[in-house]
Amino acid sequence: MLDSQKSNIAPLIDPFGRAISYLRVSLTDRCDFRCVYCMAENMTFLPKKDVLSLEEIEALCTSFINLGTKKIRLTGGEPLVRKNVLNLIKALGSRIGNGLDELTLTTNGSQLSRFSDQLYDYGVRRVNVSIDTLNPELFKKITRWGDLEKVLGGLKSATKAGLKCKINAVALKGVNEDELGNMIAWAHKEGHDFTVIETMPMGEITEDRTDQYLPLSMVRSKLKEKYTLTESEYKTGGPARYVKIEETGGRLGFITPLTHNFCESCNRVRLTCTGMLYMCLGQDDSADLRKELLQGKTGIELEDAIREAISRKPKGHDFEISRRSTGPAVKRHMSVTGG
Repeated sequence: MLDSQKSNIAPLIDPFGRAISYLRVSLTDRCDFRCVYCMAENMTFLPKKDVLSLEEIEALCTSFINLGTKKIRLTGGEPLVRKNVLNLIKALGSRIGNGLDELTLTTNGSQLSRFSDQLYDYGVRRVNVSIDTLNPELFKKITRWGDLEKVLGGLKSATKAGLKCKINAVALKGVNEDELGNMIAWAHKEGHDFTVIETMPMGEITEDRTDQYLPLSMVRSKLKEKYTLTESEYKTGGPARYVKIEETGGRLGFITPLTHNFCESCNRVRLTCTGMLYMCLGQDDSADLRKELLQGKTGIELEDAIREAISRKPKGHDFEISRRSTGPAVKRHMSVTGG
Protein backbone atom coordinates (compact mmCIF):
# COMPACT_ATOMS: atom_id res chain seq x y z
CA MET A 1 0.00 0.00 0.00
CA LEU A 2 1.40 3.37 -0.99
CA ASP A 3 1.84 6.06 1.65
CA SER A 4 -0.75 8.77 1.10
CA GLN A 5 1.74 11.45 2.34
CA LYS A 6 0.65 14.94 3.25
CA SER A 7 -2.17 16.13 1.09
CA ASN A 8 -4.00 19.16 -0.21
CA ILE A 9 -7.31 18.47 1.51
CA ALA A 10 -9.35 21.08 -0.38
CA PRO A 11 -11.64 19.18 -2.77
CA LEU A 12 -11.31 19.27 -6.53
CA ILE A 13 -13.67 21.89 -7.96
CA ASP A 14 -13.80 22.59 -11.69
CA PRO A 15 -14.26 26.07 -13.27
CA PHE A 16 -18.04 25.61 -13.25
CA GLY A 17 -18.33 24.81 -9.55
CA ARG A 18 -18.70 21.04 -9.99
CA ALA A 19 -16.99 18.87 -7.36
CA ILE A 20 -14.94 16.10 -8.98
CA SER A 21 -15.50 13.04 -6.82
CA TYR A 22 -15.52 10.19 -9.36
CA LEU A 23 -12.49 8.78 -11.20
CA ARG A 24 -12.78 6.27 -14.03
CA VAL A 25 -9.52 4.41 -14.58
CA SER A 26 -8.77 2.41 -17.73
CA LEU A 27 -6.35 -0.36 -16.75
CA THR A 28 -5.71 -1.52 -20.32
CA ASP A 29 -6.82 -0.77 -23.87
CA ARG A 30 -6.88 -4.52 -24.55
CA CYS A 31 -10.03 -6.61 -24.55
CA ASP A 32 -10.97 -10.19 -25.31
CA PHE A 33 -14.00 -8.94 -27.29
CA ARG A 34 -14.16 -6.66 -30.35
CA CYS A 35 -17.59 -5.05 -30.00
CA VAL A 36 -18.65 -3.38 -33.23
CA TYR A 37 -19.52 -0.01 -31.62
CA CYS A 38 -16.33 0.13 -29.56
CA MET A 39 -13.37 -0.83 -31.73
CA ALA A 40 -12.29 -2.04 -35.13
CA GLU A 41 -11.94 -5.78 -35.65
CA ASN A 42 -8.21 -5.56 -36.30
CA MET A 43 -7.12 -3.24 -33.51
CA THR A 44 -3.56 -2.10 -32.92
CA PHE A 45 -3.04 -2.01 -29.18
CA LEU A 46 -0.53 -0.03 -27.20
CA PRO A 47 2.97 -1.42 -26.64
CA LYS A 48 3.27 -2.58 -23.04
CA LYS A 49 6.12 -0.11 -22.41
CA ASP A 50 3.64 2.75 -22.89
CA VAL A 51 1.21 1.43 -20.28
CA LEU A 52 1.29 2.53 -16.65
CA SER A 53 2.43 -0.07 -14.15
CA LEU A 54 -0.11 -1.11 -11.53
CA GLU A 55 2.03 0.72 -8.95
CA GLU A 56 1.84 3.93 -11.00
CA ILE A 57 -1.93 3.57 -11.31
CA GLU A 58 -2.17 3.08 -7.56
CA ALA A 59 -0.07 6.19 -6.94
CA LEU A 60 -2.34 8.30 -9.14
CA CYS A 61 -5.50 6.87 -7.57
CA THR A 62 -4.07 7.59 -4.13
CA SER A 63 -3.55 11.23 -5.10
CA PHE A 64 -7.14 11.47 -6.33
CA ILE A 65 -8.44 9.93 -3.10
CA ASN A 66 -6.41 12.47 -1.13
CA LEU A 67 -8.12 15.17 -3.19
CA GLY A 68 -11.62 14.01 -2.37
CA THR A 69 -12.36 11.28 -4.91
CA LYS A 70 -15.01 9.05 -3.34
CA LYS A 71 -15.69 6.59 -6.17
CA ILE A 72 -13.27 4.80 -8.48
CA ARG A 73 -14.47 2.69 -11.39
CA LEU A 74 -11.98 0.38 -13.09
CA THR A 75 -12.55 -0.03 -16.82
CA GLY A 76 -10.68 -1.07 -19.94
CA GLY A 77 -10.67 -2.36 -22.54
CA GLU A 78 -11.52 -5.26 -20.28
CA PRO A 79 -9.98 -4.56 -16.84
CA LEU A 80 -9.88 -8.19 -15.73
CA VAL A 81 -7.53 -9.23 -18.56
CA ARG A 82 -4.80 -7.03 -17.03
CA LYS A 83 -2.10 -9.23 -15.52
CA ASN A 84 -2.00 -9.15 -11.69
CA VAL A 85 -4.99 -6.80 -11.59
CA LEU A 86 -6.10 -8.23 -8.24
CA ASN A 87 -3.04 -6.68 -6.58
CA LEU A 88 -4.28 -3.23 -7.54
CA ILE A 89 -7.88 -4.02 -6.58
CA LYS A 90 -6.74 -5.23 -3.15
CA ALA A 91 -4.67 -2.07 -2.59
CA LEU A 92 -7.44 0.31 -3.65
CA GLY A 93 -10.04 -1.71 -1.76
CA SER A 94 -8.07 -1.11 1.44
CA ARG A 95 -8.93 2.59 1.09
CA ILE A 96 -12.68 1.97 1.31
CA GLY A 97 -13.80 3.70 4.51
CA ASN A 98 -10.48 5.55 4.56
CA GLY A 99 -11.11 8.24 1.97
CA LEU A 100 -12.85 6.09 -0.62
CA ASP A 101 -16.56 5.22 -0.53
CA GLU A 102 -16.69 2.77 -3.42
CA LEU A 103 -14.48 0.74 -5.73
CA THR A 104 -16.32 -0.78 -8.66
CA LEU A 105 -15.68 -1.91 -12.21
CA THR A 106 -17.22 -2.31 -15.64
CA THR A 107 -16.59 -5.64 -17.33
CA ASN A 108 -17.74 -7.70 -20.28
CA GLY A 109 -18.24 -10.57 -17.83
CA SER A 110 -15.89 -13.02 -19.51
CA GLN A 111 -13.58 -13.25 -16.49
CA LEU A 112 -16.11 -13.06 -13.66
CA SER A 113 -16.17 -16.82 -13.09
CA ARG A 114 -12.46 -16.59 -12.22
CA PHE A 115 -12.41 -13.45 -10.12
CA SER A 116 -15.78 -12.76 -8.46
CA ASP A 117 -14.93 -14.20 -5.03
CA GLN A 118 -11.71 -12.23 -4.80
CA LEU A 119 -13.37 -9.04 -6.04
CA TYR A 120 -15.82 -9.31 -3.16
CA ASP A 121 -13.06 -10.15 -0.67
CA TYR A 122 -11.16 -7.00 -1.71
CA GLY A 123 -14.10 -4.64 -1.23
CA VAL A 124 -15.92 -4.54 -4.55
CA ARG A 125 -19.68 -4.69 -4.06
CA ARG A 126 -21.10 -3.62 -7.44
CA VAL A 127 -20.11 -4.41 -11.03
CA ASN A 128 -21.52 -3.31 -14.35
CA VAL A 129 -21.68 -6.11 -16.92
CA SER A 130 -22.04 -5.28 -20.61
CA ILE A 131 -24.57 -7.53 -22.37
CA ASP A 132 -26.23 -6.20 -25.53
CA THR A 133 -28.34 -9.23 -26.43
CA LEU A 134 -29.45 -12.60 -25.06
CA ASN A 135 -29.35 -14.17 -28.52
CA PRO A 136 -26.10 -16.22 -28.67
CA GLU A 137 -25.63 -15.77 -32.42
CA LEU A 138 -26.29 -12.03 -32.29
CA PHE A 139 -24.02 -11.75 -29.25
CA LYS A 140 -21.24 -13.33 -31.28
CA LYS A 141 -21.92 -10.92 -34.14
CA ILE A 142 -21.87 -7.82 -31.91
CA THR A 143 -18.82 -8.82 -29.86
CA ARG A 144 -17.11 -10.69 -32.72
CA TRP A 145 -15.20 -12.88 -30.24
CA GLY A 146 -17.58 -13.23 -27.28
CA ASP A 147 -19.30 -16.31 -25.83
CA LEU A 148 -22.67 -15.49 -24.25
CA GLU A 149 -22.78 -18.66 -22.14
CA LYS A 150 -19.44 -17.78 -20.59
CA VAL A 151 -20.68 -14.29 -19.74
CA LEU A 152 -23.93 -15.56 -18.23
CA GLY A 153 -21.93 -18.05 -16.20
CA GLY A 154 -19.76 -15.20 -14.96
CA LEU A 155 -22.87 -13.26 -14.00
CA LYS A 156 -24.08 -16.20 -11.90
CA SER A 157 -20.67 -16.45 -10.22
CA ALA A 158 -20.73 -12.74 -9.40
CA THR A 159 -24.19 -12.96 -7.88
CA LYS A 160 -23.22 -16.03 -5.85
CA ALA A 161 -20.16 -14.16 -4.54
CA GLY A 162 -22.39 -11.35 -3.28
CA LEU A 163 -21.73 -8.79 -6.01
CA LYS A 164 -24.64 -6.60 -7.10
CA CYS A 165 -24.69 -6.65 -10.90
CA LYS A 166 -26.10 -4.05 -13.24
CA ILE A 167 -26.55 -4.94 -16.89
CA ASN A 168 -25.42 -2.33 -19.43
CA ALA A 169 -26.72 -2.56 -23.00
CA VAL A 170 -25.87 -0.27 -25.90
CA ALA A 171 -28.98 0.43 -27.98
CA LEU A 172 -28.25 -0.46 -31.60
CA LYS A 173 -30.74 0.36 -34.33
CA GLY A 174 -31.91 -2.68 -36.24
CA VAL A 175 -29.80 -4.95 -34.05
CA ASN A 176 -31.14 -5.27 -30.51
CA GLU A 177 -33.85 -2.58 -30.34
CA ASP A 178 -36.71 -5.10 -30.47
CA GLU A 179 -35.11 -7.18 -27.73
CA LEU A 180 -34.55 -4.48 -25.09
CA GLY A 181 -37.94 -4.87 -23.42
CA ASN A 182 -37.46 -8.60 -22.92
CA MET A 183 -33.87 -8.09 -21.75
CA ILE A 184 -35.08 -5.68 -19.08
CA ALA A 185 -37.66 -8.20 -17.88
CA TRP A 186 -34.97 -10.92 -17.75
CA ALA A 187 -32.53 -8.71 -15.82
CA HIS A 188 -35.13 -7.66 -13.26
CA LYS A 189 -36.25 -11.27 -12.78
CA GLU A 190 -32.61 -12.16 -12.05
CA GLY A 191 -32.35 -9.29 -9.56
CA HIS A 192 -30.20 -7.00 -11.72
CA ASP A 193 -30.72 -3.33 -12.53
CA PHE A 194 -30.55 -2.51 -16.23
CA THR A 195 -29.12 0.50 -18.05
CA VAL A 196 -29.46 1.28 -21.74
CA ILE A 197 -26.83 3.48 -23.40
CA GLU A 198 -26.66 5.48 -26.63
CA THR A 199 -23.76 4.61 -28.92
CA MET A 200 -21.08 7.30 -28.91
CA PRO A 201 -19.03 8.78 -31.78
CA MET A 202 -15.60 7.82 -30.48
CA GLY A 203 -12.78 6.47 -32.65
CA GLU A 204 -12.77 5.00 -36.12
CA ILE A 205 -14.74 1.75 -36.34
CA THR A 206 -15.63 -0.62 -39.15
CA GLU A 207 -19.39 0.01 -38.96
CA ASP A 208 -21.38 3.11 -40.04
CA ARG A 209 -22.51 4.86 -36.86
CA THR A 210 -25.51 6.42 -38.57
CA ASP A 211 -26.77 2.88 -39.11
CA GLN A 212 -26.12 2.00 -35.44
CA TYR A 213 -27.47 5.08 -33.68
CA LEU A 214 -30.77 4.69 -31.83
CA PRO A 215 -31.91 7.71 -29.76
CA LEU A 216 -33.04 6.63 -26.30
CA SER A 217 -36.01 8.97 -26.58
CA MET A 218 -37.34 6.48 -29.14
CA VAL A 219 -36.43 3.51 -26.93
CA ARG A 220 -38.23 5.10 -24.00
CA SER A 221 -41.36 5.76 -26.04
CA LYS A 222 -41.45 2.15 -27.22
CA LEU A 223 -40.95 0.81 -23.68
CA LYS A 224 -43.89 2.91 -22.48
CA GLU A 225 -46.12 0.83 -24.73
CA LYS A 226 -45.26 -2.21 -22.60
CA TYR A 227 -44.28 -0.84 -19.20
CA THR A 228 -45.20 1.87 -16.70
CA LEU A 229 -42.11 4.02 -16.11
CA THR A 230 -42.03 6.04 -12.89
CA GLU A 231 -39.30 8.66 -12.40
CA SER A 232 -36.84 7.74 -9.65
CA GLU A 233 -34.45 9.81 -7.52
CA TYR A 234 -32.07 6.84 -7.33
CA LYS A 235 -28.46 7.73 -8.16
CA THR A 236 -25.19 5.79 -8.27
CA GLY A 237 -22.85 8.75 -8.81
CA GLY A 238 -22.70 8.27 -12.58
CA PRO A 239 -24.58 9.76 -15.54
CA ALA A 240 -27.59 7.41 -15.63
CA ARG A 241 -31.08 8.77 -15.01
CA TYR A 242 -33.31 6.12 -13.48
CA VAL A 243 -36.95 5.09 -13.61
CA LYS A 244 -38.78 2.30 -11.82
CA ILE A 245 -40.66 -0.19 -13.97
CA GLU A 246 -43.85 -0.86 -12.05
CA GLU A 247 -44.55 -4.20 -13.72
CA THR A 248 -41.18 -5.70 -12.72
CA GLY A 249 -40.32 -3.63 -9.65
CA GLY A 250 -36.83 -3.13 -11.06
CA ARG A 251 -34.79 -0.07 -11.99
CA LEU A 252 -33.99 1.07 -15.51
CA GLY A 253 -31.31 3.65 -16.26
CA PHE A 254 -30.82 5.79 -19.36
CA ILE A 255 -27.39 7.13 -20.35
CA THR A 256 -27.91 9.71 -23.08
CA PRO A 257 -24.68 11.41 -24.19
CA LEU A 258 -26.35 12.60 -27.40
CA THR A 259 -30.07 13.26 -26.91
CA HIS A 260 -29.79 14.70 -23.39
CA ASN A 261 -26.23 15.08 -22.21
CA PHE A 262 -25.40 14.94 -18.53
CA CYS A 263 -22.74 17.65 -18.49
CA GLU A 264 -24.41 20.00 -16.01
CA SER A 265 -23.88 17.53 -13.17
CA CYS A 266 -20.61 15.96 -14.39
CA ASN A 267 -18.55 14.90 -11.38
CA ARG A 268 -15.98 12.68 -13.12
CA VAL A 269 -12.75 12.53 -15.06
CA ARG A 270 -11.07 9.66 -16.89
CA LEU A 271 -7.54 8.32 -16.54
CA THR A 272 -6.18 6.18 -19.37
CA CYS A 273 -3.77 3.28 -19.01
CA THR A 274 -1.00 5.53 -20.38
CA GLY A 275 -1.52 8.16 -17.69
CA MET A 276 -3.45 10.67 -19.78
CA LEU A 277 -6.19 12.38 -17.78
CA TYR A 278 -9.19 13.35 -19.90
CA MET A 279 -11.36 15.93 -18.22
CA CYS A 280 -14.32 15.30 -20.55
CA LEU A 281 -15.58 12.22 -22.39
CA GLY A 282 -16.21 14.14 -25.60
CA GLN A 283 -13.30 16.59 -25.68
CA ASP A 284 -9.60 16.13 -26.36
CA ASP A 285 -8.28 18.29 -23.50
CA SER A 286 -5.94 16.15 -21.42
CA ALA A 287 -3.06 16.17 -18.96
CA ASP A 288 -0.09 13.80 -19.04
CA LEU A 289 0.12 12.54 -15.46
CA ARG A 290 2.63 9.84 -16.33
CA LYS A 291 5.08 12.61 -17.24
CA GLU A 292 4.56 14.04 -13.76
CA LEU A 293 5.35 10.64 -12.22
CA LEU A 294 8.47 10.24 -14.38
CA GLN A 295 9.64 13.65 -13.17
CA GLY A 296 9.52 12.26 -9.66
CA LYS A 297 6.49 14.19 -8.50
CA THR A 298 4.64 12.71 -5.55
CA GLY A 299 2.39 13.97 -2.77
CA ILE A 300 1.45 17.63 -3.00
CA GLU A 301 3.39 18.18 -6.25
CA LEU A 302 1.41 15.45 -8.00
CA GLU A 303 -1.84 16.70 -6.51
CA ASP A 304 -1.07 20.21 -7.75
CA ALA A 305 -0.67 18.80 -11.29
CA ILE A 306 -4.08 17.16 -10.94
CA ARG A 307 -5.61 20.43 -9.71
CA GLU A 308 -4.18 22.24 -12.72
CA ALA A 309 -5.79 19.69 -15.03
CA ILE A 310 -9.17 20.02 -13.34
CA SER A 311 -8.96 23.79 -13.77
CA ARG A 312 -9.22 23.11 -17.53
CA LYS A 313 -12.27 20.85 -17.39
CA PRO A 314 -14.71 22.09 -20.07
CA LYS A 315 -18.36 22.77 -19.46
CA GLY A 316 -19.46 19.84 -21.62
CA HIS A 317 -19.33 17.85 -24.83
CA ASP A 318 -21.34 18.16 -28.02
CA PHE A 319 -21.75 14.77 -29.67
CA GLU A 320 -23.59 14.36 -32.95
CA ILE A 321 -24.30 11.36 -35.16
CA SER A 322 -25.97 12.17 -38.46
CA ARG A 323 -25.53 11.72 -42.19
CA ARG A 324 -23.66 15.04 -42.33
CA SER A 325 -21.48 14.14 -39.33
CA THR A 326 -20.45 10.51 -39.71
CA GLY A 327 -16.92 10.68 -38.31
CA PRO A 328 -15.94 10.33 -34.66
CA ALA A 329 -16.24 13.36 -32.36
CA VAL A 330 -12.89 12.35 -30.87
CA LYS A 331 -10.22 10.11 -32.39
CA ARG A 332 -9.72 7.89 -29.36
CA HIS A 333 -11.79 4.71 -29.15
CA MET A 334 -14.15 3.99 -26.26
CA SER A 335 -11.64 1.36 -25.13
CA VAL A 336 -9.10 4.10 -24.32
CA THR A 337 -11.17 5.56 -21.50
CA GLY A 338 -13.71 2.79 -20.97
CA GLY A 339 -16.56 4.95 -22.23
